[in-house]
Amino acid sequence: MSGHSKWAKVKRYKGALDQKRGQVFSRLSKEIQLAAKSGGDPDTNLKLRTILLKAKEVSMPADTIKRAINKGTGAEAGAALEEVLYEGYGPAGVAILVEAVTDNRNRTAADIRSIFSKYGGNMGESGSVGFLFDKKGLITVKKDAIGEDELMGLVLDAGAEDLKTDKDDVYEVVTPPEAFEKVKKSLEDKKIALESGEVALIPKTTVPLDQKKAESVLKLYDMLDEHDDVQNVHANFEISDEIMAKLER
Repeated sequence: MSGHSKWAKVKRYKGALDQKRGQVFSRLSKEIQLAAKSGGDPDTNLKLRTILLKAKEVSMPADTIKRAINKGTGAEAGAALEEVLYEGYGPAGVAILVEAVTDNRNRTAADIRSIFSKYGGNMGESGSVGFLFDKKGLITVKKDAIGEDELMGLVLDAGAEDLKTDKDDVYEVVTPPEAFEKVKKSLEDKKIALESGEVALIPKTTVPLDQKKAESVLKLYDMLDEHDDVQNVHANFEISDEIMAKLER
């Protein structure tokens, strides 16, 4: 369980949280509102279009989407939101990045600092761990959906930078952030089902954890992720499949 592929397993580990539709909709509403500041038309606003596709995948109500767009464009009153990034270290020296959206920067910073401290970590200064991650688009495709050579030709022509084939059941397509949508669309146009697709912060190196340290790190991860203002949590730990299976019981 290393690199970005671990997140699917982490999400299963904390699946009860991720199935709270209200929290999912709240996070997407904030993303839509921020994206809509650059325009409420998804045909001309690529970022908004991408988020609306995510909203559609989880059956987000149309009126909720419309309100979020209106708040972003200023057509409807709403709290002013801003994106903030918090950096720190968890147990075992694991580097952690926390992406949040807030209407009160001071409140959110105090909350995140408190969670780091309570669960064995330390929040650092801006830039303290960010250099350990790269922002990349990552798309996974089931290996039984398409042949390797055909997939490689398709995604490289669309702007992908790498195709990883070392996983048993999926290919991992890595793209520059700006090419993510084009590569994703090239696959969708060919009716190739995607296992997952997102632009994320990928760790350059990982920290291996034993079971005890894994429990501590995942507890901190969960508590950060549960905060209402937090959109995403990224970390550079590595947990073996054997240990993860024990933690999922």
